Amino acid sequence: MNAIPPRFDALPGAHELHEPHEVAGLRWEALAEAARVVAALGGITPRPATPDAPGFAALVSQADPLRGERAAHGVADLVAVMEPGIAALLAVNARGADPRPAAQALWREFDCARAAVLAVLTPRVSV
Repeated sequence: MNAIPPRFDALPGAHELHEPHEVAGLRWEALAEAARVVAALGGITPRPATPDAPGFAALVSQADPLRGERAAHGVADLVAVMEPGIAALLAVNARGADPRPAAQALWREFDCARAAVLAVLTPRVSV
């Protein structure tokens, strides 16, 4: 399980991208991979409730600018939570300790934050 580096800030080719929504899409994809690791360590079967990176990038680019910016900040915040969390889980796992309780707690935090980011991009319209 230690084959996945816990760093999200060094996205390959990110400096070549011109649009912030493309960077957010790549981070979203990295978060999805990280979430799969957390789920595996926690013994959780994740539900596929998120768009893929191009779909997420499209949501960000089509949202009004304030919502798109808020979503991009939410993704950055989620990266800031997941990065040290995965590093800690991998360290616990490498020592032979049971990472499930901590992984399950990190998964719950991730799941709620992911839902919040998506809610910013897909507001409900009341009639």
